[in-house]
Amino acid sequence: MLEPASDLDSLRSRFSWFIPENYNIADSVSDHWARVLPDAVAIRHVEEDGSREDWSHRTLNQAANRFANLLVGLGVRRGDRVALLLPQCPQTAIAHLGIYKVGAVAVPLASLFGLEALRYRLEDSAAKLLVCDTSGVEKLAQLDVRPKALEHVLSVDGAESGVTDFHVELEKARDTFETLRTLADDPALMIYTSGTTGPPKGVLHGHRVLLGHLPGIQMSQNFMPHDGDLLWTPADWAWAGGLLNALFPALHFGVPVISRSFRKFDPERAYLLMQDEKVRNAFIPPTALKMLRSVEKPASRFELVLRSVGSAGEALGRETYDWFEQTFGFAINEFYGQTECNAVLGSCVAAGISRGGAIGKPTPGHDVAIIDENGERLPAETLGQIAIRRPDPVMFLKYWNNPDATKQKFVGDWMITGDQGLCDEDGYFHFVGRDDDVITSASYRIGPGEIEDCLLTHPAVALSAVVGKPDPLRTEIVKAYVVLKDGSQADKQLAADIQDHVRKRLSAHEYPREIDFVTELPMTTTGKVIRRKLRDKARSEHSGEATESV
Repeated sequence: MLEPASDLDSLRSRFSWFIPENYNIADSVSDHWARVLPDAVAIRHVEEDGSREDWSHRTLNQAANRFANLLVGLGVRRGDRVALLLPQCPQTAIAHLGIYKVGAVAVPLASLFGLEALRYRLEDSAAKLLVCDTSGVEKLAQLDVRPKALEHVLSVDGAESGVTDFHVELEKARDTFETLRTLADDPALMIYTSGTTGPPKGVLHGHRVLLGHLPGIQMSQNFMPHDGDLLWTPADWAWAGGLLNALFPALHFGVPVISRSFRKFDPERAYLLMQDEKVRNAFIPPTALKMLRSVEKPASRFELVLRSVGSAGEALGRETYDWFEQTFGFAINEFYGQTECNAVLGSCVAAGISRGGAIGKPTPGHDVAIIDENGERLPAETLGQIAIRRPDPVMFLKYWNNPDATKQKFVGDWMITGDQGLCDEDGYFHFVGRDDDVITSASYRIGPGEIEDCLLTHPAVALSAVVGKPDPLRTEIVKAYVVLKDGSQADKQLAADIQDHVRKRLSAHEYPREIDFVTELPMTTTGKVIRRKLRDKARSEHSGEATESV
């Protein structure tokens, strides 16, 4: 833990890592508190109608023990992958903890995923078991062939044909279980992230990933824990932001967490939730903050008791930073990282580390720098790549089944992020842009390759290229340039049909919000699409400037 201090130098001088040889996430976030404060609230689940259900550390731990016993009974062993296709709810936390207890690997999947996205991740991870709800069962039923490795499916909404009732089976299991003694480096969690080329990659993390997050999350929440702290995030718990920036760090510190699943983020209802539940701490991605800004006079309309708000996932921007501080009287703590290595740069108003438009300074315990292509540190105010030096406890173990991609992620001992940035004379880092083609939309990092592959499955599409187009609300939207097959008529109806095609097969956040039909794509002599020209075209459309024809 960080000891509170009023400046970064003091924070750094007092901090050192302690990563025990043996460590299990479930032990620190659940077993410990079930022994120490069994009756304290761990999770408060709020339904759409406002009704609440409190889960104490004791009840949460007993349910996790039951699930661990259930997993063992179903043949899940150390290292096996268990997939979770669930929204924010206590069952998501229960499943994660049970998986860690038996030494298996949790594979969280977003409820937004369509059929192809779901199929790929289940097959690539070779998940042995899936926990989902009715929506997940329906998607699974639409797959032509169930993934080979998938032996069991449990639904939190009850039994169906070929699907077991999660709750019924849980009740049959014993509520005591001795958490497996795992190494801090043993695999615990695998989150899929999309890159610019090829299919999504499984980012494999060890149990130590939670310990590695703690300094950065403490900074973003102004030295959590304080008496009375209560945390909420609108971020999906299937995303690294929801899990590792909010849920697990809060539980590690004994801070209760609000569970509330919004089908669609509603800023009015978000304010009401924070008011009614007396939320003290929040992790709110920039897009959600921009939507909260659309509500008039929130500080006078709602009785909020927030003391800290952290934000990450995309660039926050000076305008949103200033609006929040002027409206609520304190600044947002912006921080930075990637699924592979998160919360390595950060802000902390309580420690005097805060600057609008900057993503913070290196969090104690992390060596972050701007480097050139040879891995050499660059001087202040010089544009280069943001990189983190290994070893680092928050850094990923490897990409699943992809040693080449793992190797390419490093230049010497520097893990390269693919993000361009600079460090100013005062030590604040500034995000400038990406040197790859990943699209950042509403805090999601979206790889164009998966979308392009999906577009090609539409009968009218011959060729496509996908880029990000600047957008004031989402940071970027997905834009597709599409070459049609002969005989296909380019019109609004076809564009809508193609959008629906991608939305159903991939995800609601990945479909192209804009489609341009073109006769050809800019290509290199080796047949590669020149994305730079397409990105420049999309940006010029946003700004209204003229650009070179593609």
